[in-house]
Amino acid sequence: MRIEVGCEEFPLAQAFAISRGARMTSEVLVARVAQAGLEGRGECVPYARYGESPGSVAAQISALPERFGRAGLAELLPPGAARNALDCALWDLEAKRSRRRVWELAGLPPPRPVVTAYTLSLDAPEMMRAQAARHAHRPLLKVKVGAPEDMARLEAVREGAPAARLVVDANEGWSAEVYADLSPHLERLGVSVVEQPLPAGDDAMLAEIARPVPVCADESCHDRASLAALAGKYDMVNIKLDKAGGLTEALALRDAARAAGFGVMVGCMVATSLAMAPAVLVAQGADVVDLDGPLLLAQDRADGLTYDARGVHPPVRALWG
Repeated sequence: MRIEVGCEEFPLAQAFAISRGARMTSEVLVARVAQAGLEGRGECVPYARYGESPGSVAAQISALPERFGRAGLAELLPPGAARNALDCALWDLEAKRSRRRVWELAGLPPPRPVVTAYTLSLDAPEMMRAQAARHAHRPLLKVKVGAPEDMARLEAVREGAPAARLVVDANEGWSAEVYADLSPHLERLGVSVVEQPLPAGDDAMLAEIARPVPVCADESCHDRASLAALAGKYDMVNIKLDKAGGLTEALALRDAARAAGFGVMVGCMVATSLAMAPAVLVAQGADVVDLDGPLLLAQDRADGLTYDARGVHPPVRALWG
C-alpha cells in the first residue's frame, strides 16, 4: 500500500471570519492510498485550535508503518485531521476494490439529499444584514458571532432574513455574562440552536442556568470519549470528521450521542466536496446539518457535490466512495 499526502489551497469566494480571525483561502491536505492499481482519497483541514498544522498532520501520516488497515487506525493515530484523511481514503479504496458504495459497506441505507445551513461570516451588523438578505431564500442560516455588537448582528440578520431558521455559532467567543444577557434574545429572535457559546473547559455554568435555546457542543466534543463530560451542559453535539478522526468514528459518535440523549448536528471545516462527501452519510437523519464548505469557495473540485433546493446530495463515484 502506497500513501501520499499533499497540501492544496482553494481561494474563498469572500473573506471568512469567525471570533478567532479571518482568512481568504482554505488550505487542505489530501491523503491518497494506492493499492493494486486503485487509489482512495480523503481530505482534511488541519486546525490550529487543536494544535494542528499542515506540517504536523503530514508528519503524522508519513510516520505510519508500511502495513495497517482501517480497523487498526484508531490505535495508530489520535482523533484529528490526520486520522480523518486516512480513514476516509481507506473507505474510498475499499469501495473501489469491492465495486460497492461506502454506505453499502457500512450497512447504511442509501443516502438522500439533506438541507444544509449556509454560513454568514462575522462582520459589522450592516454587512451581516446584507449577507442575510442575499441568502434569505435559504431555509437555514448559520450566523458567526463572538465579538462586541453581537446583539446588533443578530437583529440585523433577522431583519435581512425574516423567514430563515437560524443557528448561532460563537466559536467560544462569549463569556458567561454575555451568554446570560443574550440568551433570552436568542429565543425571541427565533434561533434554533446556539453553538459553543463558552470556551471548552470553561463551560460548567451551562449546567447551572436555563438554556431556552438548545446549546450544541462543538469545540467541546471530538469523539465518543467527549460525551460523558457534556451531560447536563449541552443539548446537542456537533460531529465533524476532522475532530472525530474520520467516518468510522463519526458514525459511532452519532449513534452513541443519540443513545445518550443528545441531539445531533453534523458540521464541517471550510473545505471542498471531497471533505464533505463522507459527512453526508453521517448527516442522514441529523437534527441540523452544516455542510456548506464548497459553497464558500471561489471554485470547488471537479465532480463536486450537488447543492440545490433539496439540499446537498450524496457524492458521485468519481468524487468519493
